[in-house]
Amino acid sequence: MQLLRWNSSRLRAFVFVSAILAGALVIAALAQDQPVPPSTTAADKSASGESVSKPAAATKGQPATAEKDDENKDADSSGGSTPLRLGAGDLVEVSVYNVPELTSKARIGSSGDIYLPLIDYAHVAGLTTDEAQELIEKKLSDGGFVKNPHVTIFVDEYALQGASVLGEIVRPGVYPVMGQPRLFDVLSAAGGVTEKAGNSATITHRNQQQKPVTIALSKNLADIPQSNVKIYPGDTIVIRRADIVYVVGDVARPSGLLIDRGTLTVLQAIALAGGTTRTSRPNATRIIHKGPDGITEKHVELKKILEAKIPDVPLNPDDILFVPSSSIKLALQDNAGIAMQVASLSLVAVR
Repeated sequence: MQLLRWNSSRLRAFVFVSAILAGALVIAALAQDQPVPPSTTAADKSASGESVSKPAAATKGQPATAEKDDENKDADSSGGSTPLRLGAGDLVEVSVYNVPELTSKARIGSSGDIYLPLIDYAHVAGLTTDEAQELIEKKLSDGGFVKNPHVTIFVDEYALQGASVLGEIVRPGVYPVMGQPRLFDVLSAAGGVTEKAGNSATITHRNQQQKPVTIALSKNLADIPQSNVKIYPGDTIVIRRADIVYVVGDVARPSGLLIDRGTLTVLQAIALAGGTTRTSRPNATRIIHKGPDGITEKHVELKKILEAKIPDVPLNPDDILFVPSSSIKLALQDNAGIAMQVASLSLVAVR
C-alpha cells in the first residue's frame, strides 16, 4: 500500500514536470515562428523620412540652444518680419564681457563703419546685432587683444525711429516704434483701417526695400492672428484699397461696389444695386472687362441666374456689369403714361 502511494506521488510529479516542459517547448516554437523586428538605425530613419534628433553643439559664447533659437527666429520671420539690421546713423553700445575698458558707445557712420578701441573700424551696416557681435569678437581674437571674447551690442537709438502707415487708414502718418510692437498695435495707433480698405497690407522693411511683403487682413483683425507680424523702425505699411465693381444701366441704384474680403458675383452685385427695374432686359446683361488684351464683353443670362437655372457668375476687380433697358417695355410704359393722362383729362372735361 505504501509502495502504491509512493508510485502515485512520483507519477503526479512526473506529469507536472512534463506539463511544464511541454509548455516551454510550445512557447519556444512560437517565439521562433514570430519574426524579430529589425533594429531601426539612424540611416533607416532618415531613409523613411523620420526625424533623427541630433545633439546641439555648443559654440563659443553661445549656448547649446542657439540653433533652436535661430529656428524660432526664422519661424517668426515667416509672417513677413525679419531681424532688423544695423544701418547708418544708428547709435549702438558695444561691451566686452569682463573687460569694461572696451565698453564704448558710437554712431554708425554714413559708410556703415563704426570705430571701436583696439580694432579701429568695423563695417557693421547691413548686419544683424548677432552678426556684428561675431565680427567684433573675431577681430578682438585675431588681433590677440582679448582671449575668447564675448561681445554684446545694444542699439540705443535707430536712425529711423518710426514706421510710416499709408493708404486706407484713418490717420496716415509716421508713428513711433517703441519696444517691439506688432502690426495691429501700429494700425490701432493710426485709428484703424477705413471702410474702403482691402483685404491685404504691404510691409516694406527698411533693410529689404526691394522685397515688400504682403500680409492678409480680415475685416475683424483677430480672425487672422498670424497677420500680427512684428514692425521695426523704418518700416512702411501700406493698406491697399478694396477692389471695385461697377453696376450700371437699368438698376435701382447704379453704383460702384467694393469687393470686401472675398469675391462678388453677378447676383450679389444686382442685389446690392437694389435689383433691376420693370423696364430692364435681364437676358441682355453683359460684363465689360478691361484686360491686357483690351476691352472684352461677356453675355450673362441674368434671368436664368435669378431663377437658379444656371450657376452664378463671379466678377473681377474693375468689371462693369451693364443691365440694358428694353425698348418695348419703355414704349409700353410711355403709352401707359399717355393713356393715364388722356383718361385724367377726360374725367376733368366730363366734370
